[in-house]
Amino acid sequence: MPFEIIRADITKLKVDAIVNAADEDLLGGGGVDGAIHQAAGKELLEECKTLGGCLTEQAKITKAYNLPAKYIIHTVGPIWLGGAFNEEQQLKACYQNSLDLAVKYKIKSIAFPLISSGLFAYPKELAIQTAMSVIGEFLLHHEMNIYIVVYDRLAYMISEKLFFSVQTFIEDNYIDENSPRYNSIFDDDRSSFKSMSRSFKSKTRMDFNSLDYNSLESKRNLDDLMEELQETFSESLLRRIDEKGKTDVEIYKKANIDRKLFSKIRSDRNYKPKKSTAIAFAIALELNLDETKDLLLKAGYALSHSNRFDLIIEYFIKEEQYDIYEINEALFTFDQLLLGV
Repeated sequence: MPFEIIRADITKLKVDAIVNAADEDLLGGGGVDGAIHQAAGKELLEECKTLGGCLTEQAKITKAYNLPAKYIIHTVGPIWLGGAFNEEQQLKACYQNSLDLAVKYKIKSIAFPLISSGLFAYPKELAIQTAMSVIGEFLLHHEMNIYIVVYDRLAYMISEKLFFSVQTFIEDNYIDENSPRYNSIFDDDRSSFKSMSRSFKSKTRMDFNSLDYNSLESKRNLDDLMEELQETFSESLLRRIDEKGKTDVEIYKKANIDRKLFSKIRSDRNYKPKKSTAIAFAIALELNLDETKDLLLKAGYALSHSNRFDLIIEYFIKEEQYDIYEINEALFTFDQLLLGV
């Protein structure tokens, strides 16, 4: 997955580079900075002494020594002073300069802490929005696996308004499969399905010679409809990309999918994706709820009101909010699987 929020100890990640939210002297401090220096060993401190410090926004690189990573990129984030002192632009520069350095060193995977959100008191909600805006733009033009590493899933990581909107939507629509209400609903559904099935069988006995094909043309050509019914997920996806006038690259990047996986989907008409991957493509294509359900059916999936993950997806689609990073932020907060690979 090109971009993912994870709960982990950044000093134990096996990636090409980790980012250290450092002090200007680069000599180790508290929080993440202190933990990285302690885990990397004394050799890191000795190399840092040769760098001449690091100003706010800048990024400098060292070896990782005793860490599983190959490199450490050190950047100094802004101290939060209320937001009126260019803190957002400074924080954006921290991420951008770190990523530029990663490109220079041909780094393929990198893990960031939530820069400035600890001792420097940058509000976590704003810090993660800033990080995602820079990372999202970067991934439109580069291939790299990027992680934001946090220690918890606290709701304040997304805006309070969004958190309560999603939570309310879940509470209003969630159905417990073991509840009498759920069973009565699906009893009704089963009854309706039988009725629909009988109706469909009756209609399919009609004489096709009596059909008015001129009236069908205003809706859809019958041959096209039959072809669509036989479409696989891959074929349906590629058709929809063309219909939207988008390129493959635009869509798989917006879906938070890597190029290799998309190549597999394109080359294998019978490829069956994971449900989260199929939904990611629906989000990237900005499909409405019915269109999303149609695409999922091609892969053998459905959305259910007995599944919190599905309800969160339904909430964002109904709200026409198709930023996959914002959706993943909400999914992470509610302890759900993220969209993408």
